[in-house]
Amino acid sequence: MASTQVRPAEVADHTAATPAIEKEINELDEKVHTVDVNSGAVEPELDLYIPLDMDGSIMDEHDPLTIRSVIVGIILGSLVNASNLYLGLKTGFTFAASMFGAIFGYGIIKILSKSNLPIIGGSFGPQENSIIQAAAQGAGGITGIFVAGIPAMYRLGALEGNPKDSFGAIITITLVCSFFGLFFVTPLRKFFVIQVGRELKLLFPTATAVALTIRSMHAGAAGAREAMSKLKALSLSFTAALVQRVASYYAIGILYDWHFFTWIHIWSGYTSWAMNIESWGWWFEWTPAFIGSGILIGMNSALSMFGGAVLAWALIGPLLVHYGECIGKPQVEVDPRWEGYYSFASLSNLGHETPSPRYWLLWPGVMIMVCVSMAELFVQYKVIAYAGQVVWQKMCAGINNILVKAGKHSPYFARRAEMEVKAAEGIIEDPAPAEEQVQMWMWSTGLVVVIAAAMVIFALQWGMNPGLTVLACLLGFLFSFLAIQIGAVTDQTPLTAASKASQLIFGAATKGSGFSIKDAQRVNLVAGGLASGGADVAYSLTSDFRTGFLLGTSPKKQWYAQGLGSIISIFLAPGMFVLFTTAYPCILDGEAEHCAFGVPSVAAWAAVAQAVTDPAVSIPWSSGIFSIVMGVFCVGQVVFRHFYLVGEREKYREYLPNWGAIALSFVLPNPVFTTAALFGAIVAWGWRKWNIKSFDLYGYAVAAGFIAGEGLGGVVGAALQIGGVSGDILGTTLGCPAGYC
Repeated sequence: MASTQVRPAEVADHTAATPAIEKEINELDEKVHTVDVNSGAVEPELDLYIPLDMDGSIMDEHDPLTIRSVIVGIILGSLVNASNLYLGLKTGFTFAASMFGAIFGYGIIKILSKSNLPIIGGSFGPQENSIIQAAAQGAGGITGIFVAGIPAMYRLGALEGNPKDSFGAIITITLVCSFFGLFFVTPLRKFFVIQVGRELKLLFPTATAVALTIRSMHAGAAGAREAMSKLKALSLSFTAALVQRVASYYAIGILYDWHFFTWIHIWSGYTSWAMNIESWGWWFEWTPAFIGSGILIGMNSALSMFGGAVLAWALIGPLLVHYGECIGKPQVEVDPRWEGYYSFASLSNLGHETPSPRYWLLWPGVMIMVCVSMAELFVQYKVIAYAGQVVWQKMCAGINNILVKAGKHSPYFARRAEMEVKAAEGIIEDPAPAEEQVQMWMWSTGLVVVIAAAMVIFALQWGMNPGLTVLACLLGFLFSFLAIQIGAVTDQTPLTAASKASQLIFGAATKGSGFSIKDAQRVNLVAGGLASGGADVAYSLTSDFRTGFLLGTSPKKQWYAQGLGSIISIFLAPGMFVLFTTAYPCILDGEAEHCAFGVPSVAAWAAVAQAVTDPAVSIPWSSGIFSIVMGVFCVGQVVFRHFYLVGEREKYREYLPNWGAIALSFVLPNPVFTTAALFGAIVAWGWRKWNIKSFDLYGYAVAAGFIAGEGLGGVVGAALQIGGVSGDILGTTLGCPAGYC
């Protein structure tokens, strides 16, 4: 599910999931107040739609694409990649590697730069720092398909065997998803970052925060001191989260999950009503990753998520069970002490019994996400029209160039090639010279090769004909445009909406086409993976371009860095997926009663695939009606905010609920992660009130360390599980309901 930027994994949703910039910067139009860390002077009007002014002492960086920057970036991105597999399977969220790579990369290269050794030593500047985070982004990406679509295929029986047996096929689909997004979004850099950025307020909050952080770290001696402070904070929080997560495997009910209502039930002699509350997921989890994400997302999103959880899991869910619309399943059937302990999140045996509240809530959650995302796109009808004009003009110019080289002439294409589409007022020239741009032949050749390879790979390995592959690519392009435009404003990429919309479209496309149910489900999930995976990579690269634009980094060198990182992720992400599924086979088993991983994204993808391909599985009538009503209401709020809350009334926008965050709580299997995120947001709010300078210096570094540290702790936990020395063998479940957490 999924935005360090927090994003849903199917998505984001990676909500994946790379810190959101603080509220002050989020609310700006184009100018912020900031402090020049070199002199202490205030820059009253920092324009974030032109390249930043850098410290005068910085030496000219002739070639920031160095061996050391790429290697360090790939290593740091690989840590985030491994962390994201754990976090995505556990929670449905992934996190970007940009801030983690920028700060940690600074510390590592700063130390290496003092050496006189060739390659390792030498001066180090902000552009090379941006190359590190670009390589980290590439190496840390494409984990979304491994925490959603691919395990869903195994759960539905659309893929047989285990990931080890299908390793080659898994690598090929990873390759296609990675490079499809990388190639097709490249020519849109100038459009999103320069041409319409100011007019549409495409701030790219995380990318801008990374650029400002890199700039401050390279601002003379004061900047270096600030950078080392950030590095120490990140290192300490990373280490603390790693140690806490590994230690908690051996005392999970004490160090990780606090089941207050279970404790009350035990203290009452197993006679209380408390397990009725426990069953709905109301306990607290000391998860550093989601406390860290709460620090990043701010109070509005955190309160919206928590409000959505209360609405879903304290009001709607219990009412559905009370009136017989949904049922729960007993967690323990043989022990009368736990008679009131139920699960209300099952997505198994759909179509053959009364559904769980989670299945009922899934559909309004999906509807809200899709409607909000589409409404956010369509209210920007001007930019869509402008984009169409720009793309058509560029295509005509390209065709005209080909005709001229062939000695032919077309008056129509010649006339169109000479027309420059009128851009927004105040547009600046692209600061990157022509030789530093990614050349047309580079991305266009790669795109043609990837699409051709996708047709062959998907036909031979996944049973998907070329026509459906082309449709998936077109949807990937459309949803990428959606993800970039919305993510650039809100810092939350709507990848969940993209994947679910793709699944719904492919459900219609494969109906009556002669596919068996299992084949249709496999095609449905592969297509959803291509659309959302491509959109994820596209947003990631565009964000990198935004960071490089502010710092003056060559777009071509950033492109190379992310491409090199992506090559590593193509092999690393499948390898980590094999590690986790070997350690925890329950990830691939939809009928498993207990599993250390909640796999919320996997279950949601599988449920949607079943609903659109299996005639026996349907959407509950009441859920469908409620979904439509909520969808219409949320579209109304988008229109109200965009067209009415403008000018003097724009200040009231911050009080509107974030319906994307509310919908996410409907899709999650319980409210645990929303409560942890709210706790983190409250900590951040209090920290800001107490000492805003301290928060600005340490806040995002601490959050990034918490997220990466817990993720790596999960990787260590998988290794301990395979080695037979894990917490479920050598630890205690004291404080857990029925002895299980």
